[in-house]
Amino acid sequence: MPVTIRDLRAFKDRGERFVMLTAYDHPTARILDLAGIPAILVGDSVADNILGYPSTVPVTMEEMLHHTKAVARGAREALVIGDMPFMSYQPSLEDGIRNAGRMLKEGGAAAVKFEGPYIELTQTLVDRGIPVMGHLGLTPQSVHAMGGYRVQGRDEQDAQRLVLEAEGMTKAGAFALVLEAIPSEVARTISESVDVPTIGIGAGPHCDAQVLVITDLLGLSERTPPRFAKRYADLGQVIGEAVSRFRDEVAAGTFPDEEHSYH
Repeated sequence: MPVTIRDLRAFKDRGERFVMLTAYDHPTARILDLAGIPAILVGDSVADNILGYPSTVPVTMEEMLHHTKAVARGAREALVIGDMPFMSYQPSLEDGIRNAGRMLKEGGAAAVKFEGPYIELTQTLVDRGIPVMGHLGLTPQSVHAMGGYRVQGRDEQDAQRLVLEAEGMTKAGAFALVLEAIPSEVARTISESVDVPTIGIGAGPHCDAQVLVITDLLGLSERTPPRFAKRYADLGQVIGEAVSRFRDEVAAGTFPDEEHSYH
């Protein structure tokens, strides 16, 4: 049965931790789906992990729709969440409604995610039948305003602000909250103060769930991974070795051989 937002809430109610991963294409979505990953985020991280942009800021709505469609076709059970790119919702409530609707109608996502405490937009979308996942703490689309990728909530005032934002987003109807790059004790406080799942990325062990960027997890990123990203495989090396063997066999005339030829 396809995973729903009610299932994610039930995980928290049962005290059952779960994971979310990013995916940007059909084959990866199929692999994650078959592995039983309950939630797949088509993140705007496609910008700097797949498309070669320097940050998430440049990726467009059309590019996000393109990748969301591919993932939605591959994920038959997992809940697919489409990430709202920079300036697709910030200019006006109307922009947010229109582009969130496109993410479901055209992209095939079951829910949307956006960064920051946009409480009015959250309530408006939920009232119109569009599930919303919030994203608080370090919000990469605001990297220039923040002066870099910095941990948020380290002082008492900032931590209290995050707690209030989380409570506000929850009251507005968000079904889950991503907490990025905040101290683990702040994440614990938020997780205990809201009744929806918190999904941590660099937020310590006390969140209800954890998310990683798939290229970091698989060792496919050229960049130095952030402190919170754990590499579970080195597929960059595996792929490099495979294509080198292909190159060498073609150069030596051993591929294609009889097994791989038609007669």
